[in-house]
Amino acid sequence: MAKEGAQRAEETEQMIEKEGGREAAEGSAAGSLRTGDTKEMRAVVLSAFGGLNKLRVSRKAMPEPQEGELKIRVKACGLNFIDLMVRQGNIDNPPKTPLVPGFECSGIVEALGDSVKGFEIGDRVMAFVNYNAWAEVVCTPVEFVYKIPDDMSFSEAAAFPMNFVTAYMMLFEVANLREGMSVLVHSAGGGVGQAVAQLCSTVPNVTVFGTASSFKHEAIKDSVTHLFDRNADYVQEVKRISTDGVDIVLDCLCGENTGKGLSLLKPLGTYILYGSSNMVTGETKSFFSFAKSWWQVEKVNPIKLYEENKVIAGFSLLNLLFKQNRGGLIKGVMDKLLNLYNNKKIKPVVDSLWALEEVKEAMQRIHDRGNIGKLILDVEKAPTPLMANDSTETSEAGEEEEDHEGDNENKERMPFIQ
Repeated sequence: MAKEGAQRAEETEQMIEKEGGREAAEGSAAGSLRTGDTKEMRAVVLSAFGGLNKLRVSRKAMPEPQEGELKIRVKACGLNFIDLMVRQGNIDNPPKTPLVPGFECSGIVEALGDSVKGFEIGDRVMAFVNYNAWAEVVCTPVEFVYKIPDDMSFSEAAAFPMNFVTAYMMLFEVANLREGMSVLVHSAGGGVGQAVAQLCSTVPNVTVFGTASSFKHEAIKDSVTHLFDRNADYVQEVKRISTDGVDIVLDCLCGENTGKGLSLLKPLGTYILYGSSNMVTGETKSFFSFAKSWWQVEKVNPIKLYEENKVIAGFSLLNLLFKQNRGGLIKGVMDKLLNLYNNKKIKPVVDSLWALEEVKEAMQRIHDRGNIGKLILDVEKAPTPLMANDSTETSEAGEEEEDHEGDNENKERMPFIQ
C-alpha cells in the first residue's frame, strides 16, 4: 500500500509539472502575440454559414505578401451589408468555410512583395480585400491599395472605399448624374445613402429624395431634400412633389420596391439595383423570405422599357473588382473621390467603433437598422467585457446559442438595411 501511495504521489507531481509547463508555454505564446509576434494574429473567423454564433475571434497564421502584394497592419475595418449576406451564405457562389470575412480596411504598410512600386513601409493606406479584411494583418494586390490623406483618420478611411466608390459609380458612371436631376435613394441613413447624398450635393440643383427609419430623420434631414419614413407610401409622396417622378432610383431593397422604383422613373430615367436586403429578414438564411421577396420583384418587359424610354441596371462593386478585373477603373474613381475629400466636398460618416470581439453586436446594430453611416471594427479597441465573453472562440454562451440555432428561422426580425 505504501508503495502504491508513493507511485500515485509521484504521478501527481509529474502531472502538476506537465500542466505547469503547458500553462507557462501558453502564457508565453500569448505574451509574444501581445508584443507583435510575426507568425500569428487575431482574426474574426466565420466557422460555418448561419447566425451570429458562427463568428469567433481566433488566432490564425499571419499572411506574408506574394509578388505584387502589400502587407498591411490593420487599424480599422469596414462592416457592410454584404458581410451579413456572406455570414448567412446568402450570396452567389459563396466561398468555403471557415473564412475570415471583410472586404475593406485601413492601416499601415508593413512589408512589400516583389515588384511593388509606389508604396513604402510605413505608408498609411486603405484597401479593398477579397475577404480576410477582419484581421490584424492582411495582404492584398497593390492595385487595390490607396494612400490615405494626411487629415483622414483610420476609421474614416475604413468607411471610405466601399460606400463612396459604390455611390460615385452608380451616380456618375451608370446614371450620368447632371445638373438639375433628381435622385431617389433608399436607406438614406446608411453608409451608401449618406455617400450618395454628399456626392449629389457636388452637382448644382440636384433634388434628393430619401427613405429612412423615422428615428434617423432628425440626424440626416440636412443631407437630403425630401425625407420619407421607410414604411410610408413613398411613391405617392414623391409624385406629390414631382409629378413626373425622378431621374435616378438607387435601390438596395429589391422585392416589391423594384416595381415601385421603375414606376417612378421619368423618361430616360435610370433604375439601379445594388442590393437585396428585403430578401433577408432574419438572423439566418430563410428560403421562404427569399422566395417571397423574389416573387414580389416586378417582371421586367423589355418592350415596355423601350416604349417608356427607361433604363434598368445593376451594380456590384465587388464583382467589378474581383471578378471582372476593373481595378484600373476603380483607381481612377478613387483619385476623383480623394480630390473631393481633400477639397472638403465629401467626408465619410462613421456611426460607431467596435472591437473585433464585438462583431456580433455590430452586425446586430445593422440588423436593427440602428446605424447612421458606417460601422467600423477598430482592431486596437478593447472590447466591452460582456461582449467579448460572447464573441471569443471559448465562449460558453456561443455554445448555448448553437443548440438553439434552429429557432432562429421562427424569430421575427426587422429587415436588414444597409
